Formats: sequence, structure tokens, C-alpha cells
Amino acid sequence: MIATLISDFISDLKTQKMRAFLTVMAISWGTITIILLLTFGEGLKIQMARSLTGSGDRILKIYGGTTTREYQGLKKGRRIRFTEEDIPILKENIPQIEYISAQYGHWNAVLTHKKNSASTFAVGVYPSFEIMRTMYPQPGSRFLNEEDLKQKRRVLFMGWELAKRLFDEENPVGKIVTMDQIPFVVIGVMKEKFQNSMSNGPDAMRAVMPASTFRSIYGNRYVNQIVIRPKDPAEAEYVKQKIKHILSRRHKFDPDDKRAMPIWDFIEEEKITGKVFLGIQIFLGIVGSLTLIVAGVGVANIMFVVVKERTREIGIKMAVGARKAHILFQFLAESLLIAMTGGGIGIAFSLSVIQIMHMLPLEGGVWDFLGKP
Repeated sequence: MIATLISDFISDLKTQKMRAFLTVMAISWGTITIILLLTFGEGLKIQMARSLTGSGDRILKIYGGTTTREYQGLKKGRRIRFTEEDIPILKENIPQIEYISAQYGHWNAVLTHKKNSASTFAVGVYPSFEIMRTMYPQPGSRFLNEEDLKQKRRVLFMGWELAKRLFDEENPVGKIVTMDQIPFVVIGVMKEKFQNSMSNGPDAMRAVMPASTFRSIYGNRYVNQIVIRPKDPAEAEYVKQKIKHILSRRHKFDPDDKRAMPIWDFIEEEKITGKVFLGIQIFLGIVGSLTLIVAGVGVANIMFVVVKERTREIGIKMAVGARKAHILFQFLAESLLIAMTGGGIGIAFSLSVIQIMHMLPLEGGVWDFLGKP
């Protein structure tokens, strides 16, 4: 029976060559469209998630701001500033915090090594900053540790681009650089990462030292920001409310005054980004599906023509005892064979394109933003 179906199918194709070819190509194109659109959409989604993680992995950034409301007899317009003394209090009263770090900052720090120099944004932080900001060291180097912090060591961890500018191809680890004419030992260089959301410049050009060292050199009392990562991202909102409650009491401002203590919520940003890209993927899927539906109309059209042309043959078959179900099955099977042929070609072509894209060295420029399918 299967051999007969295939024989009839081939016979029909011979009489409807152009229509069959166009229908198969339409199905192939529809399949290619929907697969590649969804694949590139997923690649873009993954790349954007990578870019967000490059700036911070599930973190909250707490900034001091300016009050816009009167509070307990105090006028609005007051500057709110946080200090390192706030950090142990937050850690003690909010067990849902996994990591926490102060961040001091200094613009236009000039680093020099031999004849090379570069200007950058220098920061003073805690060792936990490595995980929260995904500042992982290259092999043979390290990030800051607790001893660096306790002993106020003049050690420096730097971004990969900053290291290239100062040392060219030379290994920077263990070498001496001067920053604002103060000598530092380079202990590590950051692994390269993709980052399109930045705070005070790219991490590729960042110079990182212990917070205690930064404070002893530059004399800053107030931190630029406090960086926090909750143990469970689902508890981020609760952690934010607790932070507002504790710091508003310590620094005397209305906890509902958003300008007094701005919070950059990376966790919420990731959720919003995920929803946006889900919508994009649904849209791309609909576009691809419409192309496939058009191809389906083509299949219906060609089968309608085939049935009309074979009306006499159908009548003879039914006269000699063929059942209606058998004849219907024959035409449905032929439709399925056309669809499977077109779909198979489309899938094979799409997978080939995706494989080739993975093999090509597509790095830098627009590909840093689009990613690979």
C-alpha cells in the first residue's frame, strides 16, 4: 500500500511539477523563517543576559541621594550619604543578604608603567565584589582577599584593556605601577567579558584596590555606593524594603522618598529584559508561522487541483469497491509527503546555517550585541 501511495505521489508530481516545486519551496522557506527567527531571537536574548551579568550578577546598588520630602522636622533637599559603618548593620539585620560590599570611586586616576600611562576610574571595594560584579581573574592572577583588606595593602586588580595599555604583551602580575604617583603591585587581571550596561565606565578599564587602601590614600569618608546580592532573587523586594527601613532610620529620611536613596535593581532589570525578549520571540514566531500558513495554503491548493483532475479515477475506484476512507487517506498521505519534504529541506538548511554561524569567528562590533544563534 505504501509503495502504491509513493507511486501515485510521484505520478502527481510529474503532472504538477511547477506547482509542487513552488509549494515545497514555500514550506521550506516558511520552516527556515520560523527556525532562524526564533533561533536569532534566542541568541539575542542570551547575549543581552550576558551583558547584564557583565555589569552585575543579581545585585542591588544602593546610592545616597537628596531628600525631596520633609521628615521629622528636617527640611527637604538634604544630601544623604552612606558610610562603611552602615554595612555591618545591614548584614546583621538582614540575613537574606549573601554578599555586600562598599564601593569608593575616584575619577581620572592616572596609572603609569615605564613610558605607558592611562587614565581610569579607580574603585575601592571588598573581596565579595569579585562575584557580584563578575570580575573574575585570568589564570595566574587573583582578585582581592581579606588580608589585602585588613592590612591595607597597596595591591591592584585591573581590567584587561587597562593591562594591555600599560604593559602591552608583558605579564602584569607582580609588576609595579604607580597610580597618582603612589606605587601599587598588580595582583591580577580581569578575564574578558561582554558588558554594554556600564557604571562609571567599562570594567575593561577598571582599577580595583581594597576599600581600606582607597580610604587611607584618598581620605573618603562616604561611599559611592553599597553593592548587595540577596541569597534568593525572589526575596530581593523584601531585602530592598528592609534596607530602606534600616537606612532611613539611621540617616533620618522618609523610607518612601525614592530620591533620598536610589536603588539600581539588576534583578528587576533582568526580569523586565526577559519579558521584553519573550515578547520579541512570540512576535518572531508569529511572523514565521504566517509564512508557514501561506505555504500550507499552497499545499491545499495543489491537492484541490489533484482531486479535481482525478475525479474520474476516484469514481472508478469507488465503483470497484474502494472505500471512501482509503481514498481520503491517499490524498492526505500525499499532502503529508509534500509537507514533510519541504519541512525536511527547511530544517536541514536552517541547521546548516546555524552550524556555519557557530564556526565563523563572529566577534566584535554588532555581533557583541546580537550574539550567535
